[in-house]
Amino acid sequence: MFQGSLTALVTPFKNGAVDETAFAALIERQIAAGTAGLVPAGTTAETPTLTQAERLRSVELCVEIAAGRVPVIAGVGVNATAATVELQQHAKEIGADAGLVVAPYYNKPSQDGIIAHFNAIADAVALPIVVYNIPGRSIVDITVETMAELARHPNIIGVKDATGDVQRVTRHRNVIGDDFIQLSGEDASALGYNAHGGHGAISVTSNVAPDLCAQFQNACLEGRWDEARAMNDRLQPLHEALFAAPSPGPSKYALSLLGLCDEEVRLPLVACPDTVKVKVRAAMESCGLL
Repeated sequence: MFQGSLTALVTPFKNGAVDETAFAALIERQIAAGTAGLVPAGTTAETPTLTQAERLRSVELCVEIAAGRVPVIAGVGVNATAATVELQQHAKEIGADAGLVVAPYYNKPSQDGIIAHFNAIADAVALPIVVYNIPGRSIVDITVETMAELARHPNIIGVKDATGDVQRVTRHRNVIGDDFIQLSGEDASALGYNAHGGHGAISVTSNVAPDLCAQFQNACLEGRWDEARAMNDRLQPLHEALFAAPSPGPSKYALSLLGLCDEEVRLPLVACPDTVKVKVRAAMESCGLL
């Protein structure tokens, strides 16, 4: 169901409010460029700074604008199980194709607690779940053994793996099988992730270079590894530049250079320093985006 280049969408702001016109245009650009799926209300969307109404509206807008042309994986994960169930139910009701559920952050649950959390959500709402494992932000890591246990539930269909540990793809396949969807959550290691058997990536860089990221992922899926490596070489400076300051600040600056949205972020994030802006511009020029 989910493979190739999926974009972890930014939430554009203008004068402190969500810029719905820019958001719609970004989605249309993604679809036209060959992006295989959209992920609103994730980390890159600055979801912790959105109001509940803004969060729900962004997911609704994404589903509405995509109109079935590409699948939508709604970011629904919060650190309270009951609240995540409510967000997952909302995603189902508006027609999202799956929910992206992050490991509970701040709580620091045990592996047993993680299993109970995900199973409770999967039991409560008949909508596929993509597990989001990002220990750098959530503090807790979902082990291979725990992932195998989660995969036993028919509603838990895959993982967005932002650990940067590409060998996990093989380890997951060895204990779960090939049908479990494995998506990289880290652009810089996506080539290695796919080479180990991954199915694609939920990408930040694809906000800025959706066509190049789609072409790269398609080359990986089709086994054109020489072409994929060449494209990865081209994209690598952009991957690095877009994480040279807290994300999505650099991505929004890049999009502002393309005239697609303001570079505005919400506190506690701040605008990119000039040194990072120089890196972003140079990387975009090297990719032929400017």
